[in-house]
Amino acid sequence: MRNWYTTFALTVSYFLKAGDGGGGGGISLAGTSWDKEALTIAEQVALSFGDLGLYAFKTLSNSTIRVRIEKLSNKSGSPSIVDIEAFSATYRARLDEAEVAGSIPENISLEVSSPGVERVVRIPQDLDRFKERPMYVKYVSEVSDAGSSSEGDGVFRLVSFDLETGCCTWGIADVRINREKAGKGRPLSKKQREWRLNTPFDSLCLVRLHSEI
Repeated sequence: MRNWYTTFALTVSYFLKAGDGGGGGGISLAGTSWDKEALTIAEQVALSFGDLGLYAFKTLSNSTIRVRIEKLSNKSGSPSIVDIEAFSATYRARLDEAEVAGSIPENISLEVSSPGVERVVRIPQDLDRFKERPMYVKYVSEVSDAGSSSEGDGVFRLVSFDLETGCCTWGIADVRINREKAGKGRPLSKKQREWRLNTPFDSLCLVRLHSEI
């Protein structure tokens, strides 16, 4: 039998991929002779600020570097415009020095931005940080003794997680897209409020913050 909530799964297709070096976070290198040096410099610059980290780093073969930074001291993880400008200026200066030294090519194009409102939640390290935020979760679950599986998704709230067992327990988030399933203008139903989903960490295909903006 299919999980009850999968009948209400979101139908929108998300093209975000965890670890893609862009909106999905992580590091993606083009395999050039200079991208590892550029990454090392970016890590050093972020460390020099104390409360900034690299959410995503990506190099392209056309001599472009795209960096997304996060504010470690901010619960939302979002850096300010001042943070982005300061990181960009410092990193640009270090890249200019590396260009003069010949360790990276000239005329590198640099793009610095924030993780975005609906950033990917890294499992398990970001769970405690964003546990109070509604999250879009895409997961795989077994549906028969034969070991076949199906995908489900929804906008959930994190009820609990256990690092030792590597499992999460989710409930339905009190957000508009879920309330509408109970009827326009109505709150979550009792069945929705009591519904729970247990997922091993390795069954989570994608977890990202959900925004109603």
